Amino acid sequence: MSQDPRHVPHKLHAALHMATALLDLPLTAAHLEVLALELTGPVRALIAEAVAGTSDDSPVQYAIADPSITGDGEFEVTEYAGCVTRIGLDVDLDSPAGTVKDKVQRQPDTTGIEIRDAHTIAVTVEPGSLDAWRWWLHQFGIDPATVKVDGTAMTATGHKDGADVHLRGDGVTALYADRDAAELMCLIAPATSRSRP
Repeated sequence: MSQDPRHVPHKLHAALHMATALLDLPLTAAHLEVLALELTGPVRALIAEAVAGTSDDSPVQYAIADPSITGDGEFEVTEYAGCVTRIGLDVDLDSPAGTVKDKVQRQPDTTGIEIRDAHTIAVTVEPGSLDAWRWWLHQFGIDPATVKVDGTAMTATGHKDGADVHLRGDGVTALYADRDAAELMCLIAPATSRSRP
């Protein structure tokens, strides 16, 4: 049934006519018209109530806990769109680290977040390009010269909104295969000559 209240009497009349025919009830067209008019007020009230409740039933973005991920008693662990988030049970979500979490959690590169205290957050990302990695470094005010290699990942520490951010870029070392391109993009410090003439 249309939720536009102007169509209620017509839609209600059609529904009553169909129900009467299906149930083989002894009602005339006059009876159906009176019923439709009498029921229009209560049906409009039901529609208004349903529309008002729609905002309460609207989908809300929230993290769904993955049953395979368990907390260890110190953290609340959730999963949202492929990002596993671990937050210390005593951490206020309005803290600087919580604010940073809200900003980076929905980024497509983010795969993990851990907040141990109100001012420290660890963010794990898997950027698909050097440009994406540079964006992450910029977000946290990280000097490319301070980035360290850790196996196939790169790590660095930066700051954002009053929180210390420990950034880990999984798979980033593979992106640096072309060192010259990385130097041109200012993602790593240029190589210095080891020997001087």
